[in-house]
Amino acid sequence: MPHFDLFDSHSHLDAPEFEHDRSEVLARAQAEGVNRQLLPAVEFASWSNLKDVCDRYAGLYPAYGLHPMYLASHRPEHIPALRHWIEKEKPNAVGECGLDFFIEGLDPELQRFYFIEQLKLAREFELPVVIHARRAVDEVIASIRKIGALRGVIHSYSGSEEQARQLFNLGFSLGIGGPITYERAQRLRRLVTAMPMEFLLLETDSPDQPNADHRGQRNEPARLLDVLRIVAELRKQPVEEIARATTANAVAIFLK
Repeated sequence: MPHFDLFDSHSHLDAPEFEHDRSEVLARAQAEGVNRQLLPAVEFASWSNLKDVCDRYAGLYPAYGLHPMYLASHRPEHIPALRHWIEKEKPNAVGECGLDFFIEGLDPELQRFYFIEQLKLAREFELPVVIHARRAVDEVIASIRKIGALRGVIHSYSGSEEQARQLFNLGFSLGIGGPITYERAQRLRRLVTAMPMEFLLLETDSPDQPNADHRGQRNEPARLLDVLRIVAELRKQPVEEIARATTANAVAIFLK
């Protein structure tokens, strides 16, 4: 029996990479105590399948949004479509949305349009928002301040300690996953060692961002345990304590 009750706060279990063995992947996760997962959408075309996956399996919770890396798929009419989808489906969060200034060719202005519109929807429906921020943390913080009355998580956090403090003051948590397992991630490790526990979430970003021991492989939610153990080692706290606190944090954000 697993000793833990874990919540993977960011998993793309609806992705095509899991099409042929999703049930087995889920069973492995549950065998390790990963009993709940938040599944953020990435584009309009994926919403229906994501809903079906969450309906089919217990412990999976949907979030609907338009991811900046899928900018070429987005259309302005997807914003009112998202509004309607949120009204109808009552998801647990809005997202995955955000800004990505790392990948070349993603029009910054177009990214800003979709991001701001999704922040407005999160505020309107009083839902948490799941944010992707790559080389864009300062602007993401400014956007959160501009829209106001928001809460949620910056997933796969890669910013500085000072930026993290600003996010905590705005009521935002940080999603920590596979990158923490790499010894070279010294800045992230220092942050996770010292940050307030109340803002810490664990995630896998499956099938992406595999842990150091599985680099180059498909990631899956069962490997949340590797993240848990590294975080516990860094903070010099019992794994049970980290498991309990991070699950409670995720439940408070996404299930209340």
